[in-house]
Amino acid sequence: MKKKLSSDFSTRQYMQSSDFELFYYRDAALKSVDAHAHNYYEFYFFLEGDVQYHIGEKAYKLAYGDCLLIPPGLPHYPEFLSFDKPYRRFVFWLGESYYAKLRQWNPDIAYAFDYADSSQAYRLPTDYITAQEIQGKLTELIEETKSARPFCHLASELSALSFLVYVNRLLYDSLNPASPVYENVLYLSICDYINQHLEENLSLDSLSAFFYVSKYHISHIFKDNMGIPLHQYILKKRLHASKNAVLSDQPIGHIYHQYGFKDYTSFFRAFKKEYGVSPREYREQHRLPEQQA
Repeated sequence: MKKKLSSDFSTRQYMQSSDFELFYYRDAALKSVDAHAHNYYEFYFFLEGDVQYHIGEKAYKLAYGDCLLIPPGLPHYPEFLSFDKPYRRFVFWLGESYYAKLRQWNPDIAYAFDYADSSQAYRLPTDYITAQEIQGKLTELIEETKSARPFCHLASELSALSFLVYVNRLLYDSLNPASPVYENVLYLSICDYINQHLEENLSLDSLSAFFYVSKYHISHIFKDNMGIPLHQYILKKRLHASKNAVLSDQPIGHIYHQYGFKDYTSFFRAFKKEYGVSPREYREQHRLPEQQA
């Protein structure tokens, strides 16, 4: 987190903007915060600290990546269990009239907060990959709100709306897990796509965009089915394919590019780590007799 993006903690519990406000806080000396409530919606994203958070009658021991959905009028406050770590979090406020305008435009925008309010379940936990994605989205949004670039307010509003949709999807997916049949079909489809596109960009972002599912979902499918992370699976597939190419007459220095390696050095290191020898040594060891003549 860039230092210039952080805000000094304030006890202000009213909005200065009519639409939304976003803060990143890093407090090392904060010892207590009084219980408080306000007339706007709050999305809280926890990064670091030893904190139990109270919302209404509920209390949550927070872990990195926990999201809190706090409707208007509900008392809430952090209880500090120790002060060994700084207290870091994002706080995203949505004005009541602004939120009502969004709800009128499309009622689905209220999905997450409505669920939190009706079920009194205010915490949405996430895994590490999803938490990193949320942190990235909020960092980009706060950078946009603090910029002076042309159309920055419009860009900020669109980013804020996109983020609300993202949170709604996270909650929906957590409450409506996909069926085992769908999961298996998706897993096999992704495996087939990887095998057919080893030379292309196979990042989580690109696969998520192609299959219209979250990076979190893809990561878990592979961990559950293969027992290894996606990036390791892709690396092993690329190395296996390049190993076969090494036995051909192609120049070894040209093979790495065909199978998605950025440069020869990274290919050489990965190959030797996997097979115990360099690509050239592997070729010599496995060359057929007629090839040696």
